[in-house]
Amino acid sequence: MLIADRYELDELPLGQGGMGAVYGGHDRRLGRRVAVKFLRLPGGRDEELESRFTREARILATLQHAGVPALYDFGTYEERLFQVIQFIDGVTVADLAAEHGPLPVPWAAAIAAQACAVLSAAHALSICHRDLKPTNLMLCPDGSVKVLDFGLAMLREADVAQFTRAGQILGTPAYMAPEQIQRGTAGPRSDLYALGCVLHEMLTGRQLFTGPTAYAVFEKQVKESPAEVPGVPAELNELLAEMLEKDPDHRPADANALYARLGPFARDLPPLPGFLQPASAPSPGRMYARILGRVQS
Repeated sequence: MLIADRYELDELPLGQGGMGAVYGGHDRRLGRRVAVKFLRLPGGRDEELESRFTREARILATLQHAGVPALYDFGTYEERLFQVIQFIDGVTVADLAAEHGPLPVPWAAAIAAQACAVLSAAHALSICHRDLKPTNLMLCPDGSVKVLDFGLAMLREADVAQFTRAGQILGTPAYMAPEQIQRGTAGPRSDLYALGCVLHEMLTGRQLFTGPTAYAVFEKQVKESPAEVPGVPAELNELLAEMLEKDPDHRPADANALYARLGPFARDLPPLPGFLQPASAPSPGRMYARILGRVQS
């Protein structure tokens, strides 16, 4: 299928989510690989879905960060909104954990710290992701991490107030902070709670809170405190418990503070065969990051 006289889409989607389907494609005009996200049409036009889809495009255009896919284009094809996004080669953290099992502490911390760097940039612009989870984090072959899917994100503080639609809580129960569930509100520290759920899952290889229904998971998110993760340094277990505090005021102050505390654990990263480029292969991304890391603030 060809849209906008330039984007040639693959036959099958790369994936599907709550807001739509994502296809790989080729930009004929510029000769590059792209990803094209279509808004789904659940039996007719949906103004709220269209508003969220448009807001996501604005957020991607605003949030210019190496850890976020770039937005190339935005438009309408046969009355369906679409986004053209940078194509990201890699594996989601969900698939990584499913294939590898529990990740080594240095890698779990490194992935979480990179997500913090993106959250720091987002929160500085009053953007809350609100749906951080393993399927929305992608590990690239050079070891960098991309934060995906800002479909539930809000761009302004005033927009954060409402988090329900027709009595339904929007989000993924296994990664939702208690305040999202109880009061329908979310802020920067809600993203830190979600990241805590992801970090716990990376360290254990399994979801932190599960249940037969969404409401059973909600109940655990609000009332249960997780046990320590065996074999993990005591300081990291303490940090994880702080990230998963039920009261947002008791969590780390912000993404910057959390990043600083994760850093000491993200050292001497072991190989991840099959997921990363070998150390012997030139990596322009790593080369760039090494020098950038030497810059003194």
